[in-house]
Amino acid sequence: MLTLFYALYSLVMVTKAAINGVIPQENGILQSEYGGETLQGPAYGPTSHSTAASSASSSSSAFRHVVPSRQIVERQPRMLDFRVEYRDRNVDVVLEDSSTVGDIKHILENELQIPASKMLLKGWKTGDVDDSTVLKTLHLPKNNSLYVLTPDLPPPSSSHSGALQESLNQNFMLIITHREVQREYNLNFSGSSTIQEVKRNVYDLTSIPVRHQLWEGWPPSATDDSMTLAVSGVSFPCHRLTVGRRSSPVQTREQSEEQCTDVHMVSDSDGDDFEDATEFGVDDGEMFGVASSALRKSPMMPENAENEGDALLQFTAEFSSRYGDCHPVYFIGSLEAAFQEAFYGKARDRKLLAIYLHHDESVLTNVFCSQMLCAESIVSYLSQNFITWAWDMTKEANRARFLTMCTRHFGSVVAQTIRTQKTDQFPLFLIIMGKRSSNEVLNVIQGNTTVDELMMRLMAAMEIFSAQQQEDIKDEDEREARENVKREQDEAYRISLEADRAKREAQEREMAEQFRLEQIRKEQEEEREAIRLSLEQSLPPEPKEESTESVSKLRIRTPSGEFFERRFLASSKLQVVFDFVASKGYPWEEYKLLGTFPRRDVTQLDPNKSLLEVKLYPQETLFLEAKE
Repeated sequence: MLTLFYALYSLVMVTKAAINGVIPQENGILQSEYGGETLQGPAYGPTSHSTAASSASSSSSAFRHVVPSRQIVERQPRMLDFRVEYRDRNVDVVLEDSSTVGDIKHILENELQIPASKMLLKGWKTGDVDDSTVLKTLHLPKNNSLYVLTPDLPPPSSSHSGALQESLNQNFMLIITHREVQREYNLNFSGSSTIQEVKRNVYDLTSIPVRHQLWEGWPPSATDDSMTLAVSGVSFPCHRLTVGRRSSPVQTREQSEEQCTDVHMVSDSDGDDFEDATEFGVDDGEMFGVASSALRKSPMMPENAENEGDALLQFTAEFSSRYGDCHPVYFIGSLEAAFQEAFYGKARDRKLLAIYLHHDESVLTNVFCSQMLCAESIVSYLSQNFITWAWDMTKEANRARFLTMCTRHFGSVVAQTIRTQKTDQFPLFLIIMGKRSSNEVLNVIQGNTTVDELMMRLMAAMEIFSAQQQEDIKDEDEREARENVKREQDEAYRISLEADRAKREAQEREMAEQFRLEQIRKEQEEEREAIRLSLEQSLPPEPKEESTESVSKLRIRTPSGEFFERRFLASSKLQVVFDFVASKGYPWEEYKLLGTFPRRDVTQLDPNKSLLEVKLYPQETLFLEAKE
């Protein structure tokens, strides 16, 4: 069994050495050429084949026990990382530990445009060193911080510093053409962005790893991926570049394996023997001869999604196809609509808002979605207490759009917090509580959590929300009570005003009616007076007592008991008596004139007959009585 273990271990190490032999080596930002030489050893040379065969025939094991010897192992130089600070700049340098301090100065001379002889490199933990000191002798850690002093150089002019700062603040548009698919991308970067950041963004768009990107169009001065665009020499305001994929190293590896006669095992002093193959320049798809694009899933959300509702419909459908139908019910609509649904109803109906931020490139995404977000307890709790809204941060355009929305609704601090989250910290779960004048982010839950921890944090957020909700309900009830009292007072006041108005209108109508009647009465009195005067003037003159003609003397009693007398000619018509009575204010249309003995209604007699004919001669007493 021990023999089998050693054989398998030897096979693994041989395979890794073969991979390192055919894959281009990269050391990060500043590249150095190393690992290309091989050391010939007797263990795996041509003469070793016969030895191995004879050993195999004489051994009872199917595998030969291989013990690596000191003579056949080549140690790969140890790499050291330096961050060097000079005034307002930081330069990252990566070197082998076999390099000297002078090598660092030569690299800084190209980067900072300062003669190496004018530099004082400070920050060594072992004290000052000279240019010939080998780094290995200083026993340095992998990561180091240094700073440069230039006492013999004058400080930079303010105009140059201002121009550099202005360039760092400018926005550069890079028009990048993807050679294989003939697609063009217009990307905006600040002048402070590095070439490495550009390449990583291009990886997000094209799925070409940085190590496999083959570029055309960078200026000759852009020799280092750590350079910013402001100092790289790219054209402002826009610059054209072309990117393609390097040919896959699979064929190269196969050819190398056929021609290889010596395989050398290498080791690193930092113990990095079992790093992922992708760190050595090989994708999983390439290791097994499968194109990585064939393994890629459909996007959760369309790139540059214009309509948030349509984007979330696709998100929900893709989420269901990946993780099943047992998942949170995602709100379909804009983020503003989700706010309205969660925060702006009655206090008793309000809920927390949970924003799920998905990222397909995170190694935590599948575990978080399948085991936590789709757990029945989490799904049930979210559906009862939360409005859940989702967004996909995988594509840079969608990420930028969400950060814009985040800045508008939550402020720049929250947006910056999300912007600084690394890919492997996704997915993120934001718990938002609506307040009177703003929206408060209660919690930001990262993907490296468990179901129990996720539930506890959701419940903790609910406790805070419930306390706030109770206060809101109390305030809302008190406000509604005040509004009800005010409504009742307003209604009572309105009814009182209506009653007063009705009473006032009735009084006005009554006064108007009285005025109208008074006018009518006055008009009637005036008319009567006019008639009376007219009748009085039209009466024949009263005959004298000693008149020779026959005279009839009439005595008339009014309803009030007064009497008035007048003499009339016996030949006068009865109408003259009626006119006389009317001239005294008693028109015969309203009053009747009655005789005493015998009692008779004189007004019923013919007015054209004479007083003699109606027997009102020589004298008579008559009574006036109002007609019914």
